Amino acid sequence: MTRRKPRNRAQRDLDRPPRERYATRFVSFESGGETCCGTLSLPSATRDPPVVVMGPELGGDRSFGLPAIAERFAAAGYATFRFDYRGFGDSEGTRRRIAPGHHRDDYDAAIDRVRRIDDLGPDLAVYGAGLAALHALRAASNRRDVDAALAITPILDGRAFLRRRGTKPFLAAMATGVRDATVGRLTGGRTVPIVGDAADDAVIVDPGARRGYLDLVDRESAWLNETPARSLLSIARAWMGDRIEDVSAPTLVLAGETDALAPEPEVEAVADRLSRSTYVRMPADHWSIYGADFEPAVGHQIAFLADALDG
Repeated sequence: MTRRKPRNRAQRDLDRPPRERYATRFVSFESGGETCCGTLSLPSATRDPPVVVMGPELGGDRSFGLPAIAERFAAAGYATFRFDYRGFGDSEGTRRRIAPGHHRDDYDAAIDRVRRIDDLGPDLAVYGAGLAALHALRAASNRRDVDAALAITPILDGRAFLRRRGTKPFLAAMATGVRDATVGRLTGGRTVPIVGDAADDAVIVDPGARRGYLDLVDRESAWLNETPARSLLSIARAWMGDRIEDVSAPTLVLAGETDALAPEPEVEAVADRLSRSTYVRMPADHWSIYGADFEPAVGHQIAFLADALDG
């Protein structure tokens, strides 16, 4: 039997299922007039399996931590479809522009594409970690064909997320975004780091986040740590709001006790507002669920899928 070698530092020591347990297939779809790309993983021993649609973390692509989760889901009998938003990975679009509105549309288009694949069963779950949880829950609130949702260390309010850097750094970041959105279109624009320091107007600035995030980057990836500065404005407008009450599907909400990006009290409040939530609190941070705390995190996720989709 062969095992897939991990391609990022955070997950090099994980227990990965044998490659014979699942098959992968490249799948593309259209969203907003551009082509998005994804990877479908199919369990070898299950016919017509349920499928989990997976959107990447903030500013990342489908190779950032998701393959290891997809493999474990496949070994447990669940297909997965992890895809790249427009502008990221193999998908078309403005390079690395974080546009939550577009990404929500991409998520819906990914679900529509999965529904046209004959090898899958009727049950479907949506999966998102960080800001991707916003897109997953929005899909669950809008659609009747979502049977379960997984919101992992969810970030559902972009403005609150950016304001955690402090008032002055937040205002400076917004000013940088405004300049890029106006005069930047004439001068070639400005980029800011996706993960870095507040002084650089980075999107993610929590201490320790740089190492945790970069350890998820695939060693063969062409990803760069930069995004158009106008992305900051788009993130600030991202908000779940009262739509959370429209989510009727069973939902796993997983919080890290030391997660500074998605503070545990705020995540618990999200779970309280959902009508059918399963709330799990772990001694983990935002990034350790992909590495050091991977086993308990993925164990909770598989147990939830078994209850929500197979129970």
